[in-house]
Amino acid sequence: MDHDFSLILTFVGGLTAALLFGLIARKLHLSPLVGYLLAGVVVGPYSPGFVADSHTVEQFAELGVILLMFGVGLHFHLKDLIAVQKVAVPGAVVQISVATVLGVIVGWCFGWSTISGLVFGMAISVASTVVLTRVLEDHQNLHTPSGHVALGWLVVEDLFTILLLVLIPAVMEARQSGAGGWDNILSELGWMFVKLSVLVALTLFAGKKIIPLVLRYVARTGARDLFTLAVLVIALGVAVCSAEFFGASMVLGAFLAGMVVGQSDFCARAAAEAMLMRDAFAVLFFVSVGMMFDPMSVGDCWPLALATLAVVMIGKPLAAYVVVRCLRRPLALALNVSVALAQVGEFSFILAGIALVYGILPSEANQAIILASVISISLNPILYRQITPVVKWLEKRGIGLPAPSLANAIPPPEEDARRVVLVGFGPTGRMLKSILNDNGVEVVIVEMNIDTVTRIREQGGKIVYGDARQREVLKHAGIEYAESLILSSSIPDAKDIVEMAIELNSRLDVMIHTKYMRDVDILKEAGASQVFSSESEVALSMAEYFLREGGADDEKIVSERLRIRAELNNECTSDLCHEELNA
Repeated sequence: MDHDFSLILTFVGGLTAALLFGLIARKLHLSPLVGYLLAGVVVGPYSPGFVADSHTVEQFAELGVILLMFGVGLHFHLKDLIAVQKVAVPGAVVQISVATVLGVIVGWCFGWSTISGLVFGMAISVASTVVLTRVLEDHQNLHTPSGHVALGWLVVEDLFTILLLVLIPAVMEARQSGAGGWDNILSELGWMFVKLSVLVALTLFAGKKIIPLVLRYVARTGARDLFTLAVLVIALGVAVCSAEFFGASMVLGAFLAGMVVGQSDFCARAAAEAMLMRDAFAVLFFVSVGMMFDPMSVGDCWPLALATLAVVMIGKPLAAYVVVRCLRRPLALALNVSVALAQVGEFSFILAGIALVYGILPSEANQAIILASVISISLNPILYRQITPVVKWLEKRGIGLPAPSLANAIPPPEEDARRVVLVGFGPTGRMLKSILNDNGVEVVIVEMNIDTVTRIREQGGKIVYGDARQREVLKHAGIEYAESLILSSSIPDAKDIVEMAIELNSRLDVMIHTKYMRDVDILKEAGASQVFSSESEVALSMAEYFLREGGADDEKIVSERLRIRAELNNECTSDLCHEELNA
């Protein structure tokens, strides 16, 4: 009996190529997405050797897009967008508008219609969710003000794209059906919005009651595979029903389903267990995009690709930078947001693909977008790494520094009063503040969570909102009058904070919490008086527990604690620690 292995061969071949090229890209310090796109080129119809079935890959890619949008909805919280709306909403609107206008100009230069230029500009105005979150996570900026603004900005772009994904098919199908003029098109759009309203109402209101009940029933069975299956059925089922019964895109249905699950008690578990499938199929989405790229077309489309790249990496970030600075936000935040968004990704491909199906864009436009995406995604992490050195270089020359605000500065302490500047107000910071206050020490907190800052100020506490890596923030906290600086949590660029603080106050006693023992020597060389490593402190606590359970008395435990601490400190200057540094 003959067996058709085309589906399996396509699935395995595509994932294998993605794995190999993803690893190569990672070794070259590039985004794995670049490897996935190149893998698609290799297994595509325009390259020799193994050729994956493009129709099968497209089906897998459609699953990837559905699950990707389900994930976006899962993590979409309106309150997060509201928190940064004063920057993210106007910024995204201006950036999309600038990119769209530039897209029209590029289209005119290459002989396209205005409609083609508009859709082209809208397609390249949207940044990649995957690339943005990966870059922010790699630089530990995901939960900073810059990260919050960038993610809020991206949410606005995603919502705009979802609207386009609904509007373009509706308008084009109305025009192609021979319905005629704008009256019929507007009538079709009106009917479409009625159906969409019903879909949204059923999903967000009825689904909000039914879906959590289903998940709760399945969760009570205790079967992990059933819960994973239930989440997948909800994501795919709502997506398919939205297309079959309401004429909407499956993307919108998946997004709405994700929002419902994300507002339930099962959000974390759904993200942890079911989203592994999303990652696998999302990889095939990028592979399918790479399969559409014809390397031989570079000779014909390189002028368009260069123009596209100029819009993506110059026009978009410049517009973002101007908006953020006009809103009187810091230089560092403006650069972080503008550079993080200087790329194109998954939604650009989806939008361009729909435009190709309806004949709005020529094929060379898609080739140019793919080529520009590979280059922009490759360069984005490299450019992002240069932001901190650039900001420091500018600030040393007095460029981009915030104007001093005496109203917000912490006044000098009273005579003979002791002051400590505490960076970070997490669990460790809260405990330290309580202990220091109880012992008569004045604590000035430096914190980047605006909600925490507001709460502490309402309670009468002394707190400064800002990034401790900025000189002016430390000065506002009164670092010149402090006897100690405490970094209560592991902070990127802690070495720079230490050097800057000691430069402002040479008498400063600096204590730092860091995750890894390998950072102890580096921070001490920078001027830290004492560095507490999470690794060493956990080892000490575990050893103490073991000894106490074994019947050791307090004197023995204290003796062993001192001995272990001395050994751990010595290891930080040994070859072992240097091996960790090189690892």
